[in-house]
Amino acid sequence: MARQAFTTLSTVSVVDALVASLRDRVLDGQIQAGTTLAENEVAAEYGVSRPTAKSAISTLVHQGLLQREANKPATVPRLGIGDIDDLFLVRIPLELEVVRGLAGVDGGVLEEAERAVADLDRLRPSTSHSTFVEADLRFHQILVDAIGSPRLSRLYRTIQGEIHLCMVQTRLTLGRDRIAAEHRAVLDALRDGGAEAAVRCMREHLDGAHSSLRRHFSAAG
Repeated sequence: MARQAFTTLSTVSVVDALVASLRDRVLDGQIQAGTTLAENEVAAEYGVSRPTAKSAISTLVHQGLLQREANKPATVPRLGIGDIDDLFLVRIPLELEVVRGLAGVDGGVLEEAERAVADLDRLRPSTSHSTFVEADLRFHQILVDAIGSPRLSRLYRTIQGEIHLCMVQTRLTLGRDRIAAEHRAVLDALRDGGAEAAVRCMREHLDGAHSSLRRHFSAAG
């Protein structure tokens, strides 16, 4: 198992490759909520040093995909309705300001976002849930990055992992057709230069996602 896992690691940076491997396993549900990731166990499984495992785990803690209390090993968090509300408390005003700032920008800036929507449309029904969520969230990250603020992009990435995780743990999305349509509505408004229309479309999209996740967690008790 250790040798097989190790062969997936990139030669560019063992720490970065280990982070990517563990992240994919967490987001794919292979490592489930509540699972403990001890440094020595990760090191043994992947055939890497304990400091390498420690660095990778620390990165995932920073990304919100793992949680760790003092003097305890990291665990995959089991998110709840309070986490959903807190994430959208940050996410909604941030993304509304993003689309307000992008209204009327050159069409070329939005080409990558259009490709993200097209990629979402092309996903097969059998595509893994995590891949579907990744395609959804990539659209949002592209818009954030288009602002051109490294700090804003970095800030958004610190919550994007948790957003992805909560959607994976609930197995819930709004549906490919609805998401693609709402993403296109945002892009159309941005191309037309209507800041308020773009903000309205994004708010409707995010409010819908927030409400759906809240209903799921409420139903789950």
